[in-house]
Amino acid sequence: MKLGFLSNGLVGTLEEKMAFARAAGFKAIEVACWPVGAAKGADLDVTNFSPGYWRRLSEELGVEMTALAYYDNMLHPDLTTRAANQAHLLKVIDAAALLDIPLVGTYIGKNPFVSIQENFALFEEIFHKIVHYAKRKNVKIMIENCPMTSWSPDGLPMTISYTPELWEEMFRRIDDTNFGLNFDPSHLVWQQIDYLACIARFSDRIMHVHAKDLQVNRSLVATAGIYGQKLHRADYRNLGWYTPKIPGRGEIDWPAVLSLLKQLDYCGMISVEYGDDLLSGSAEKVKQGMRYVHNYLAPMI
Repeated sequence: MKLGFLSNGLVGTLEEKMAFARAAGFKAIEVACWPVGAAKGADLDVTNFSPGYWRRLSEELGVEMTALAYYDNMLHPDLTTRAANQAHLLKVIDAAALLDIPLVGTYIGKNPFVSIQENFALFEEIFHKIVHYAKRKNVKIMIENCPMTSWSPDGLPMTISYTPELWEEMFRRIDDTNFGLNFDPSHLVWQQIDYLACIARFSDRIMHVHAKDLQVNRSLVATAGIYGQKLHRADYRNLGWYTPKIPGRGEIDWPAVLSLLKQLDYCGMISVEYGDDLLSGSAEKVKQGMRYVHNYLAPMI
């Protein structure tokens, strides 16, 4: 296993982020590849870059680029937006192939105006083409299991890939070894899903792991309910009763997670997806938090 981080958690250029990774002891980086100008960040402009430059820099620094990241709604109800999202994803796949990077991460997404059955039919049609395209270029597609409640004004799930039940259907429809999970246990905790059981059950589909944590405020659950706070939702990222944390400051049993992954012969990346209410607000605080995560997780890895 290699410990790294998703690049858009830090500010600065990709060169600066890779230099920080080396200095802090991280061995890998998952590179954010949203379209240039997008709020999520384009650390690599997949429409205009030099593959040779990035391969040399990666080798010189000893920081491996293990995945490219573009997480957006591939089933968007607006057909123009849907087409643009899918077109950009194909460009990210092209970039991964040019850089000899084996993984591209994305979301499935959802059209909220049609049924779950219709969404799965749409998923099957679209992702068969995407996975086949990626396979021809020796790239694997992995789906992150965030429900993306922040895309919905009412805090409802806006993807069709956030529970084991849905993963079963996802892999039934696209049963391909080039299609798997970017497994994030934090999204399972607040849904009351056993993340260790999920690791064991879907070990053959886990291609990548996001290291992110959270803290649940159970007194707020008692007031707002499991569907979340509706009237005074201060944080767009969640339902009001849980708070993002970095590993070591939340509720996930990371020694158990990493031990189980080792037992199951997982040898991929553990990628820190940064988020913490107390260690945010400035570039230096985020770097402090990143160093904390490294010092916490690296000895276990």
